[in-house]
Parts: sequence; C-alpha cells; structure tokens
Amino acid sequence: MHLPPARRRKDIPLLVDFHVKRLAVANRKAIEGVTREAMDRLIKYDYPGNIRELVNIIERAVVISRGPSITVDDLPFAKPAASRAGERGGTLHDALDALECEMVRAALDEAGGNQSRAALSLGIGERTLRYRMKKLRLK
Repeated sequence: MHLPPARRRKDIPLLVDFHVKRLAVANRKAIEGVTREAMDRLIKYDYPGNIRELVNIIERAVVISRGPSITVDDLPFAKPAASRAGERGGTLHDALDALECEMVRAALDEAGGNQSRAALSLGIGERTLRYRMKKLRLK
C-alpha cells in the first residue's frame, strides 16, 4: 500500500481531528481535541515519513495526554530533550537520559511496540534495548 507524504498542510487538521477521535475511543480516553498551539506545531512539522508518522505522533499524544485536549507538551517534538533537561537545571547526564528516552519511545512507537524492529532502527541489539527500557522505566 502506498501512502502519500504529508506535504499538504491543509489536510493535516482534518487528519489530526479524525485520528484523535478514533484513537481516543480506542484508548478509552476523554480527549475532545487538540489545542491551537499543538495544531500549529503539527501543521508546521515536516514529516520525514508519511501519514503513518502523523498517526504515530497522534497515538502517542492520546496515550500520554492527561487532560481533555492534546497540548504541545504531549507532542514528541515540543522541545528538544536537551532544552528540557537544561531548564530543570539538569546535568549532561540528565540531558542524555532524556534524549535516550525520547529516542527509545519514538522507535518503539514507530515499530508498533515490536522490540526487535525498534532495536534494529536504533542500531542496537534487542538485549541492549531491553536493558535501556528497564533503566529508563519504559514498558
């Protein structure tokens, strides 16, 4: 199946709304929509993949969202990991852990939870991935 690249910016709000509603029901979450700021980020994001990447981003946001709307903080590209660690007054170690956590989550999301494919995309072995998941307290 061929999926077109997500280059038509005007289609993104429609796709986001559709998938938020669908995934909120599937995940039993009471999410009504996306904040304006989050939608702006989703529209401006240059999807290196295709629509599948947009769906993965929305699914992740639905799962981690704690409110009635998806906010910028629920998006994986809200702020670089190093900036978040620096804002907390963290160390280089904190920044590296945050970046590692973000990359592992993104790889697992993209691989649909398949650890073998996630490890392959990260360029590490499955055992290393499982160790890092345990260290970062990811499931």
